[in-house]
Amino acid sequence: MFDEEDLAEIRAERERWESETLEPFLEKGERKDEFVTVSNHEVDRLYTPEDVADIDYDEDLGYPGEPPYTRGPYPTMYRGRTWTMRQFAGFGTAEETNERFHYLIDEGQTGLSTAFDMPTLMGIDSDHPMSEGEVGKEGVAVDTLRDMEVLFDGIDISEISTSFTINPSAAVIYAMYIALADQQGVDRKEVRGTLQNDMLKEFIAQKEWVIPPEPSLDVVTDTVEFAVEETPKFHPISVSGYHIREAGSTAAQEAAFTLADGFAYVEDCLDRGLEIDEFAPLLSFFFNSHNSIFEEVAKFRASRRVYARVMAEWYGAEADESKRLKFHTQTAGQSLTAQQPLNNVVRTTIQALAGVLGGTQSLHTNSYDEALALPSEEAVRVALRTQQIIAEESGAADIVDPMGGSFAIETLTDEMEAEIMEYIEEIRDIGEGSVRDGVLEGIEQGYFHREIQDASYEYQKRVDAGEEVVVGVNQYTIDEEPDPDILKIDPETRDRQLDRLERTKEERDDAEVEATLEALSDAIDDGENVMPYIIDAVKAYVTMGEIMEVFEEHYGAYQEKIGLA
Repeated sequence: MFDEEDLAEIRAERERWESETLEPFLEKGERKDEFVTVSNHEVDRLYTPEDVADIDYDEDLGYPGEPPYTRGPYPTMYRGRTWTMRQFAGFGTAEETNERFHYLIDEGQTGLSTAFDMPTLMGIDSDHPMSEGEVGKEGVAVDTLRDMEVLFDGIDISEISTSFTINPSAAVIYAMYIALADQQGVDRKEVRGTLQNDMLKEFIAQKEWVIPPEPSLDVVTDTVEFAVEETPKFHPISVSGYHIREAGSTAAQEAAFTLADGFAYVEDCLDRGLEIDEFAPLLSFFFNSHNSIFEEVAKFRASRRVYARVMAEWYGAEADESKRLKFHTQTAGQSLTAQQPLNNVVRTTIQALAGVLGGTQSLHTNSYDEALALPSEEAVRVALRTQQIIAEESGAADIVDPMGGSFAIETLTDEMEAEIMEYIEEIRDIGEGSVRDGVLEGIEQGYFHREIQDASYEYQKRVDAGEEVVVGVNQYTIDEEPDPDILKIDPETRDRQLDRLERTKEERDDAEVEATLEALSDAIDDGENVMPYIIDAVKAYVTMGEIMEVFEEHYGAYQEKIGLA
């Protein structure tokens, strides 16, 4: 970007500045011995054109909406429309969450995002012994299509996009939503939303699973294949780095492991016989946004560049939509503190701004009280208002890629890209040329666990030593017990949920239940796509647990073979 003569002049001027201007100030000392990001990535005092001398503007940056998408996936970005404001919501029964959905829509939210309770996430019913004490506690309880009907009562799903944060039992929730669309008379081809459905990251980080990795991957690919034909506006996977980061990874590890999982799904779909430009546009991603604002912006920009290049060069993608990395962002739950919880409003604002400056397509801002409980209505409103203020008052949404061209940001983006690719190549080597096989083998070998564990340990050491300041925790503390008005789940929630489940079982056709479950079992035996059979089952009001039991009977329950040592 600069010729050698210009660089020589800049180099000479920098040397003069260092000796004449900087050195006298360094004698007074600096406030820290080292300056690093949350990920322990060292940052320089100053960046100049020397640091970006090797950047090729057309090849490495280009223009928004054109490969390699470093500067954004779309040409107008938020000048066209703002990101989707998609606040996570779900607790208690379907009635209670339906009320929260309507509240958020009335407050200006532009997309729904559904949190499920632990039994639903794990594919067991509310009346299962293992569900005791967990029904409706950390999300909404959904056992049958009846719950889904109540959950979206009064909501036209042709008018709003809905995200579902669920994985082992994701195919069942997807089937229920399709069945609901059929009930509402909504053309399946118009159904919009996103299913998290990322089982590889479950085995890497979040640890929610039912059946082993390979059959889990088969079911995920079934949903992609089905979506291509039946719900082309619905994203059947949200490849999720969020939970990898929450488990303690660095920013580069989060991006690398997430993109590797995405490429693993691509390879599995290609092996299924799908065409790359047929299914790749349906893939979406989900990233964390942490406190180191410039590192996060660089991570988002580098991830788009890596994705565009790999999809074209390794997998032969030609369509722009196949190379365009689209992602949702959530602010870092890991960063929230129970101490001085109102400080979390500031943390969330910084993290949300990083997501916007980095070009996210949708955003969830955490509520300030989430380190203590599920968010209260007031905290949810403040979290949503945070996004609205960024969108309407800050000016951050008015310039496409406002950080582009910064010597610091472009250098950090290059460094992030190099580190991401180093990890992806290592995973590909583990799989002897296949990213999918490398991810599966890496799960079995404990590769991902060790990498994340080491990063998490290093971070905690810095916090314990006071090298990483956490305001209100290891510095600027006060002797005050937090006492916010937190949301409490009604202890009678489980009773109400069990009553509906019992009534549903009494009212359904038992013969139809048996027939649909048998058909699903036969489909698994025959290697057919399971989605049509799951849809038939949920329309017969077969429960989540009954459907997941069929898969467990075929594949067995997965037991992790490695520890964290």
